[in-house]
Amino acid sequence: MPNSNKRDVEPASSLNERLGLSFSNLSLLTRALTHRSYANEHEEVEDNERLEFLGDAVLDFIVGEWAYHRFPEMPEGDLTKVRSSLVRNERLAEFARKLDIAPALRLGHGEKTSGGHKKDNLLGSTFEALVGAYYLDKQNLEEVKRFIKPFLESVYISILDELHDPKSDYQELTQSLKLGTPYYRVANTSGPDHARTFEVEVIIAGEVKGRGSGSSKSAAEHAAAKDALEKFLNTNDTKATKENLKP
Repeated sequence: MPNSNKRDVEPASSLNERLGLSFSNLSLLTRALTHRSYANEHEEVEDNERLEFLGDAVLDFIVGEWAYHRFPEMPEGDLTKVRSSLVRNERLAEFARKLDIAPALRLGHGEKTSGGHKKDNLLGSTFEALVGAYYLDKQNLEEVKRFIKPFLESVYISILDELHDPKSDYQELTQSLKLGTPYYRVANTSGPDHARTFEVEVIIAGEVKGRGSGSSKSAAEHAAAKDALEKFLNTNDTKATKENLKP
């Protein structure tokens, strides 16, 4: 693949053919791929933010309905967690990368040179705009569902793993043992601005109990809490036993 900072922008017609989307109105697809930074540099060009708004609403419904049918015994609270996990920006950016839409993004000069085509927030928002454009073009919710469903099925197992929040579990554990509330500290950050990696430590009474890393502070904190929980289960450095943990 050519250098992403120097490549020409892939036309919407090419992306449409490559992904088999069959847009009848390519101007909708072009608009979905147009970031506000590009629109600011080109008169009479509309950005994708209104399509993003629509796509967000369409995704909320489709994902909610899918979760309802996919997990028929799941309580409402967990269904809400599943939906939230599936429509968060990082997840949508993952879907955008699977489609490889980055070469077709229309970005302003500054956004392009700063690596905008790699940023989670930009890719996730563009995926929402693409869904909004697809819905308007097809005027058929069932076709949009067919487009979205394979993405949901590809990650549903990992979603189930995320239902149990390690931060909440660890805080519940430490408070039940009267050890206090965990404190999370960023120990290090690395990588360029558009692809940061955070390293976080979880601390109890001044002692580091776990460490984790991730592409966001939140992800790193979850990893640190999970590390602390695993260490607790595999050591005898407290008088508590594994029975203190809820199944």
